[in-house]
Amino acid sequence: MSGRPAGEQVTIADVARHAGVAASTVSYVLSGKRTISAATRARVLASVRALGYHPNAGARALASRKANVIALVLPLRTGMQVPVVMRFATAVVTTARRYDHDVLLVTADEGPAGLHRIAGSALVDGVLLMDVELEDSRVPLLRELALPGVLIGHPADSTGLACVDLDFRRAGEVCVEHLAGAGHRRIALLGAPAAVYDRGTGFAHRTRAGVVAAADRLGVDAVTRPCEEGPAAVRRDLAALLTDHPDVTGLVVQNESAVEPVLAALPTLGRRVPRDVSVVAICPDELAEPSGLTCVPVPAEEVGRQAVTLLMRRLGDEPVPEVTLLEPTLTVRDTSR
Repeated sequence: MSGRPAGEQVTIADVARHAGVAASTVSYVLSGKRTISAATRARVLASVRALGYHPNAGARALASRKANVIALVLPLRTGMQVPVVMRFATAVVTTARRYDHDVLLVTADEGPAGLHRIAGSALVDGVLLMDVELEDSRVPLLRELALPGVLIGHPADSTGLACVDLDFRRAGEVCVEHLAGAGHRRIALLGAPAAVYDRGTGFAHRTRAGVVAAADRLGVDAVTRPCEEGPAAVRRDLAALLTDHPDVTGLVVQNESAVEPVLAALPTLGRRVPRDVSVVAICPDELAEPSGLTCVPVPAEEVGRQAVTLLMRRLGDEPVPEVTLLEPTLTVRDTSR
């Protein structure tokens, strides 16, 4: 007896736990792709029989051929900026085609269960995960699965993983260095919506940490607060910030949907840009350029390209670095001095 509820399918991960081996070892025993010791093979097959594991037709087919499809797991959650996220997705799709792969887009927020489902379907050769949290519940399962994966973003512990992202901590530092170098002594970060921080999303926490660290190092004061979506909410949060801290003269914005409302609201709150308040954003350059906004661009296209390239290397059993961080650069325009 497997001890599982009736009707619940036994997975490779279940067999691996029962046999005390890695999920990839179970996969190799079943597919015959690699030589496994007789003792380990016998233990795995005993667990297969004990649990009543039956590979589905897709899994059996995958043992002999590739699907030439990768999955992009992009859960649509509160606080996510869909236009920006889709820049990443477009880069992934375009780059995957260069490797003769299609992309299966998975937008449901299913956590580990969704990753399990994708791996068990045998529809894809590998997986890219987006919206990575510092303590992401999908990561332990990704380490267990035989399915190669790459994270766009990186958790607190990246051991045994392959991750690529902009160095958001450094991006926060660069913004503060620019403003402090221009003489600003009181700086504020108007960040992502509160829900993004609450679920521990890595890029938001790392940017905030970078802002605070750089401010401490340079001897300037820094305050940070989340900013909700929508022009009315942005104006409310910005007004509250300036009421609580009227001496703020340097503003860092890390919330793509808030960029235009912030620039529109500041004059109505008695703050001229850049005479009274200098504004710097961490956002796609395409969003910043029309407004003459000083920014650290988010290189969505480059991150997407590198993520697919890393995944293809993993599919070819090539070694890859655990974390690849892209160096941020600052483009100075009209909104800061």
